[in-house]
Amino acid sequence: MNLEKSSAQRWTTTDTAKMAVVTGLYVAVTLVLSVVSFGAIQFRLAEMFNYLPLFNRRYTISVTLGVAIANLASPLGIVDVLLGSFSTWIVLLVCRRVTQNIPSPKLKMIVTALVFAFSMFTVAGQLSFFYQAPFFFNWLVIGLGELLSMSLGGALIYLISQRVNLTK
Repeated sequence: MNLEKSSAQRWTTTDTAKMAVVTGLYVAVTLVLSVVSFGAIQFRLAEMFNYLPLFNRRYTISVTLGVAIANLASPLGIVDVLLGSFSTWIVLLVCRRVTQNIPSPKLKMIVTALVFAFSMFTVAGQLSFFYQAPFFFNWLVIGLGELLSMSLGGALIYLISQRVNLTK
């Protein structure tokens, strides 16, 4: 009987190590900049790693796990761990699907930044629910912070991708 292996079974030790590095970097960057990584005004530079799944799908798991671990430091605790990481996972999958037929890496990155900025309604919803913060204002502010961090991080990831093959 010839059973097809799942993608997890095809990962090499090198693949797993790369995934662990990305997860660790997401957590480290978020925590080092924790003053601006959480709250009503967010500038989470680690969001630049959201572009990596465009290059290789294995990074979807890495970034999602990085968000989950980093969100342990969130004032909302386990709520942010669960909702934040689930939301990130869904948006990463949506971005991969939406951009799969776009040939230009720059355009893929622009679309991804816009989708992630729009998706910040999840964070605004949490803040509205737990802190009675104004939803639409928070969505706008957090979305703009996400767009700014994704833009700056996107430029960095794009430059790295010109020197390093991120698809491997």
